[in-house]
Amino acid sequence: MDRKAYFLIGGALVALGILLLLFTAIMSLIGVSLLGFALRFWPLIVVAAGLAFVLPPFRAKGHRGLGGLFIPGVPILVTGGILLLASVFNAWGIWAWLWPMEVLAVAIGFLAAALYMRVNDLLIPAIIVGINGLVFQFCAITGLWEWWSVLWTLEPLSVGLALLVFGTVQHTPGCIKAGFILCAIAAAGFLLMITILGDWWPVRLFIPGLIILAGLALLAWGLVRRHPSVKAVME
Repeated sequence: MDRKAYFLIGGALVALGILLLLFTAIMSLIGVSLLGFALRFWPLIVVAAGLAFVLPPFRAKGHRGLGGLFIPGVPILVTGGILLLASVFNAWGIWAWLWPMEVLAVAIGFLAAALYMRVNDLLIPAIIVGINGLVFQFCAITGLWEWWSVLWTLEPLSVGLALLVFGTVQHTPGCIKAGFILCAIAAAGFLLMITILGDWWPVRLFIPGLIILAGLALLAWGLVRRHPSVKAVME
């Protein structure tokens, strides 16, 4: 090494040592054990395990089979992130609010694998699991679990939407038709719950939401109806 390298490395070591001394002094003043604080970062092991699954597909872009590593990798990475947040701040209660992130992570893993591997079949579990994860996350944050008396209609809706997307991408008339049938069943279930629940105030929020969804469905239909597979369904 030349003199410049010695100066650079030596200066960096001195700066690192000073920072460690300051950190140790601050920890001592506020009465926090340095070892105990360092042990709070143990979830980094889980984060590293998640990265071990997620990074290989990015490093070997020509091997599409590696995209399957996203399915276990993303949930492990999210688990490590939540564990790290809870451990560092000693806030383990956040699991009561953030556990649905695990479900969403599985959906993201399927979606990433579908896009990387170009396997459209994986879009079906990605959409179904993703919609369930969003509903779980909404209920976990708000505590409105009683809304499941209406939200259950999202179950057939999620399957229907998944089949619609898959059928449109794969140009499969049967899947498109099945998707519309399941969406219709979900709409019928929703209308049934409106009839049963009457003036329950959340229902009033869902009615505008249903109208918006119907409008979006019509817009989507207008975009895809030109395709021969969709015309075949209409016939």
